[in-house]
Amino acid sequence: MEAKDKKAKKTEEVEEEGSEEEEEEETFETSPALLEKYKTAAVITNDALKYVISLCIPGADIAEICIKGDKKIEEEAGKVYTSKKCKVTEKGIAFPTCLSVNEICGHFAPLKDESRKLVEGDMIKIDLGCHIDGFVAQTAHTIVLGANAETKKVTGKKADVVIAARNCFDAALRLVKEGNTNMQVTKAIEKISGVYKTNPLEGVLSHNVKKHMIDGDDVIINKETNEQKVVEHKFGKYEVYVIDVMVSTGEGKPREVKSLIKAFRLRLEQLFSREPQKMLTHQNQSIPDNSSMIFL
Repeated sequence: MEAKDKKAKKTEEVEEEGSEEEEEEETFETSPALLEKYKTAAVITNDALKYVISLCIPGADIAEICIKGDKKIEEEAGKVYTSKKCKVTEKGIAFPTCLSVNEICGHFAPLKDESRKLVEGDMIKIDLGCHIDGFVAQTAHTIVLGANAETKKVTGKKADVVIAARNCFDAALRLVKEGNTNMQVTKAIEKISGVYKTNPLEGVLSHNVKKHMIDGDDVIINKETNEQKVVEHKFGKYEVYVIDVMVSTGEGKPREVKSLIKAFRLRLEQLFSREPQKMLTHQNQSIPDNSSMIFL
């Protein structure tokens, strides 16, 4: 996760993200119900995104919007797969609602006493995700508060970076297919962002996802540097990826500011690795029902 200091040069970053639902090997063919779980999670995720966007108005509190977004996901997930015959025991939030404004890159879901209110002209990056039985759909979208196509169009660098991110994302969707490689996507993002005189953000990865896993080992790097490289690999049939594209009007070099990072994931595989037979607790509380997707 990355964040920028509020005192840092205020460049604008935007993000577009979605689930590239190429079927997972040997499973979708044998079990059509599996694909339906991905689709159901995607419907809930998209509806929650629309709801969160509707809450983004001048004067609205970021923390309150994040809470309402999470509640929306939980409520809608609670309405599906309710029959005892379906054997779905886990469903709900796969990624918490985050609103990252202006120079803050992502993963910002503040506590109430650390929140702030939105103002017109804010560039807001919204992230959230839902899972059904551990099968994840995530989305992200960028809006400029108060802008509209009829009377108040976005212009200048803000317009450039939004269009750049969207076009990079669309290109990635077309390129993530069997036989292509992850580096083809990285090169396309670099080329397209350059057309708009913007830069891909360093340190951003798109992961393959599987049941109960949102950050698989096969990745697409948003920007390759001498210090940040990944292994080139070909996309396989039935793989599922969450595409994460971030573009900046600055140099594309974020820096982590711990006081701004508010979304943390508890990695169960690490906590269970030494004493797998023990009941896992955190801060004297039991692990919640959606234990495969725990964010603190």
